[in-house]
Amino acid sequence: MPQRVICSGCSYVLYEGPIFSPLTEVIQRYTGVCPKCGRQLSFLPLNVDVKTVNK
Repeated sequence: MPQRVICSGCSYVLYEGPIFSPLTEVIQRYTGVCPKCGRQLSFLPLNVDVKTVNK
């Protein structure tokens, strides 16, 4: 199932792909900061929406 990780501050897509990527790896890839808005990324998912991705 495709996965998409989005910054809750600016909706920047941090990760999108068909393979599950742990949230900690996505956050570490950006050194804990959203590259678009500079918001601190959290290791604890406080608000998670699960949606189907239409291609």
